[in-house]
Amino acid sequence: MAVHHARVVVAVSERRACRVLGQPRGTQRYRALIPEAEAVLTAAIVRLATRFGRYGYRRITALLRAEGWTVNHKRVERIWRREGLKVPRRQPKRGRLWLTDGSCVRLRPTHRHHVWAYDLMAARTHDGRPLRLLTVIDEYTRECLAIEVARHIRADDVLHCLTRLFVTHGVPAHLRADNGPEFTARAVRTWLRQVGSQTLFIEPGSPWENGYVESFNGKLRDELLDREIFFTLWEAQVLVEQWRRTYNQLRPHSSLGYRPPAPAAILPRSPSPKRPATTATPMEVLMPRLT
Repeated sequence: MAVHHARVVVAVSERRACRVLGQPRGTQRYRALIPEAEAVLTAAIVRLATRFGRYGYRRITALLRAEGWTVNHKRVERIWRREGLKVPRRQPKRGRLWLTDGSCVRLRPTHRHHVWAYDLMAARTHDGRPLRLLTVIDEYTRECLAIEVARHIRADDVLHCLTRLFVTHGVPAHLRADNGPEFTARAVRTWLRQVGSQTLFIEPGSPWENGYVESFNGKLRDELLDREIFFTLWEAQVLVEQWRRTYNQLRPHSSLGYRPPAPAAILPRSPSPKRPATTATPMEVLMPRLT
């Protein structure tokens, strides 16, 4: 800009203006060359950022790699900033209140179905009527096993949801929950004891002890509940279930190396069996041979 201004005002050549201002002529004539693949990559980044509005460039990088792109997070971040996309701000570190045994979570999961965690969330439809969400996750795999959406959720509804999950996935060794009346009900505690699952109740007023499901609830609220307007209960159930499947099968999880908790598996198509080479008619093959 300075060289161009000097040429216009003083009416000198580009060579003299660059010499006086101490600027190489190569930088004056430099034009950035954008590869053809850059435009396609930019379109892919914008498409994913539009679909997953609360994802940062690191999760977008993981999604691009899942689509087959060979790209690192630095290049994605550069395009991200150039396109004016939102980069989530870093959250300040927060102190934790530790228990007397020296750990924030008393029992850490060591394998699948070792510890499940469940909790309740609140939301509303457009007409102001309440919605209750029962979330159940596997703490080891981070997989969301179920999200029940209803106007009201009581102890019987919790039992119905757990029964269905136990039949599908098996009985977990432990279930972590807070001290809500839906979880501390005698019917729920008695039934869990009969099926062989131990309940781990957190300390009252200590939600960080149930950190896995609390973190999941925060993602659910940030990425779906705060972005959608639910007009009916049925619409909320459909959208929540769609988000749950996206979370399990597609959404990169930072603690899992930016891999989804339960990616969808595609079984290879088995080859069709070959027919035996024969010149007999179908009727001769099906009918037994008479001797």
